[in-house]
Amino acid sequence: MAWLMLAAGLLMLVLGADLLVRGAARLAGNFGVPALVIGLTVVAFGTSAPELAVSVRSAWAGQTEMAIANVVGSNIFNTLFILGLAALISPLLVSRQLVRQDVPIMVGVSLLAFLLVLNGNLARWEAALLFLVLLGYTLFLFLQGRKESGSEPDEDVVALLGTQRPLWWNLALVLGGLVLLVIGARWLVDGAVQIAGALGVSEAVIGLTIVAAGTSMPEVMTSVMATIRGERDIAIGNVVGSNVFNLLCVLGLSGLVSPEPLLAGAQMLSVDFPVMLAVAALCLPLFFVGGTLNRFEGGLFLVLYAVYVWYLIAAQLNLAYLARLESGILLGLVPATLVYVGLCLVGDLLMRRREGDIGS
Repeated sequence: MAWLMLAAGLLMLVLGADLLVRGAARLAGNFGVPALVIGLTVVAFGTSAPELAVSVRSAWAGQTEMAIANVVGSNIFNTLFILGLAALISPLLVSRQLVRQDVPIMVGVSLLAFLLVLNGNLARWEAALLFLVLLGYTLFLFLQGRKESGSEPDEDVVALLGTQRPLWWNLALVLGGLVLLVIGARWLVDGAVQIAGALGVSEAVIGLTIVAAGTSMPEVMTSVMATIRGERDIAIGNVVGSNVFNLLCVLGLSGLVSPEPLLAGAQMLSVDFPVMLAVAALCLPLFFVGGTLNRFEGGLFLVLYAVYVWYLIAAQLNLAYLARLESGILLGLVPATLVYVGLCLVGDLLMRRREGDIGS
């Protein structure tokens, strides 16, 4: 029954997020909100609605470690699994703005969240700080969008708003989406807690893996479909934007509604947060080189995610080969990844020099 609750909760979260985005976007359009603003707020952040519902529900119910674990696990899943899968389907294009602005912001926000929880918890004032940063970030995106695109909104947003529906219908979609999100979050969290107890693992591990992967399903569908349609830059932009929103809004709101500070256990501080920060930082050099994320790098991302989940399970169950696994990761996988990144950067530098010599 716990697994059925979890699966049903996931399905309700995905459907609820879709209904909420459609209804809220059209409702905002009914009241004259510009399409550009709708695209930068309701639609852009809508794919993270499941994470928001689950983390807020967990925080309100007193499962404060799962609230943070869901955010951290979702960001790791988004970066390694979703980008890895999308890059395997087709090499992803990386715009200059992503390299120069969006990815550094993602790394900076990840570092900020890590620093705030270094003492083992996220207090209400720290959560409020994250939410204030979100408001500033959204305002920045809006002003930048008006300046660079001449107030032209995204085509998908225009298509969504172009489908006319009466006001009552949009209100019904919003209310229906909220109901599905609330019920889905409750079922998902309750099912995950029961599964954690039955498997003998902590709620944090379930939050970092099963719950995190499940609540990221909208991001999976958005990025994969964008890649298949040939919109390969959107696939990366969706993941980067979702990661920033998870840390600023989901973590911020969860900390604000929680009756007590959100907890970050010893493993989360020593393993999970550093992994989230490391994979965010890994995107910078790989995106910079050639302006693409190729299939080999996509495969590398998937391998890194599989090893991360393997380590979480081995550590929780205290398996006999845990020490050998740790040595293999620290002495094998991590150095090999760094060597590959270094070779890519050197190769890119040499290529740029040759192009400069030819140009001169």
